[in-house]
Amino acid sequence: MKALRNIVDKIKPNFEEGGKFAKLHSTFDAFESFLFVPNTVTGARGAQVRDAIDMKRTMITVVIALLPAMLFGMWNVGFQQALSTGIERTLMGNFWYGFLKVLPIIVVSYVVGLSIEFGVAQARGHEVNEGFLVSGLLIPLIMPVGVPLWIVALATAFSVVFVKEVFGGTGMNIWNPALVARAFGFFAYPTEISGDKVWIAGLKKGLAMDGFSGATPLAECAASVDGGQSVQSLSQLIDSLPSFCDMLIGRIPGSIGETSLIAILIGAVILLATGIASWKIMVSVFAGGALMGLFFNVLGINTYMQLPFYYHFVMGGFAFGAVFMATDPVSAAQTETGKWIYGLLIGIFAVLLRVVNPAYPEGMMLSILLMNTFASLIDYCVVDANIRRRARRVQVKA
Repeated sequence: MKALRNIVDKIKPNFEEGGKFAKLHSTFDAFESFLFVPNTVTGARGAQVRDAIDMKRTMITVVIALLPAMLFGMWNVGFQQALSTGIERTLMGNFWYGFLKVLPIIVVSYVVGLSIEFGVAQARGHEVNEGFLVSGLLIPLIMPVGVPLWIVALATAFSVVFVKEVFGGTGMNIWNPALVARAFGFFAYPTEISGDKVWIAGLKKGLAMDGFSGATPLAECAASVDGGQSVQSLSQLIDSLPSFCDMLIGRIPGSIGETSLIAILIGAVILLATGIASWKIMVSVFAGGALMGLFFNVLGINTYMQLPFYYHFVMGGFAFGAVFMATDPVSAAQTETGKWIYGLLIGIFAVLLRVVNPAYPEGMMLSILLMNTFASLIDYCVVDANIRRRARRVQVKA
């Protein structure tokens, strides 16, 4: 590493002001920051607040936390494809098949997103932030494996340009960029990114065995009601779903990184142990989902409402959204009380959208984006309430 450091230091003057490649300073700085800890320090005078954590360490930690879900997702892609075709593969065979299917989606996401970020940084003369290290991996993990690569490219470009750069770049966005990319793909090209045939590789090409549908558990639940009325009993609905154990482990059709609750919880432990994510938001999202699920259990109007509340945690992107999306420190609520309110409402709306609107089985994406919009308002109300409470306290003492 010392030899590489010497090489970088030798060519660095060419990219600084007055050098022959000064216009490429932002690009060079980004690669140097990726390879080494920046050698800039705070000023020598005055009080300085220092911390061991910085943007690069934060983003790398989140990427590490995403690895269990990503690796399991790659294996599950191969497993589901083998299951749909009747092929028998080894564990590594399934993983290698999934790896080859998922890798192009990850590559397209990073190439498109980083190209735009580097271009904008060069045009503005700004530093390239590390924020897209996480978004570039989140986007593929919340996509179905059957998504066309051109949709991934368009969705990524839309997200980076209109959600990040228009608002000023990393740290200035209102909504979670990865979720906006998913929403763009869903609403702009619904037939290409939703339905029963996009969750399993090769299913759209008719490579599955006769009778294999590829429907996700959420789709099965939505199909159990028609116009709000049950078309099957609760026992029939549960029998039509994969076993709870399979859903807990993640051996079900779904978005690449969202199926395994166990893998997601491993990532949650990493984020909480390193202090990167807020445990209050995570807990309150699950609490909100449980409250809404229990409320529907009490109503029991149809079979979907009668489904035990904890089933929502292992279906769709509920757990993945609670751990990796809702806790985004930029788009989430910032006040401590606000985090509880923000997370609770995400969980409530996610289950509400799933059950009340069967035409849209997955409610987590819209729920988080909705609360991203109101996160600042929640913080404002919390701060304003604190100010008014303290003002009354002063008046009483006077």
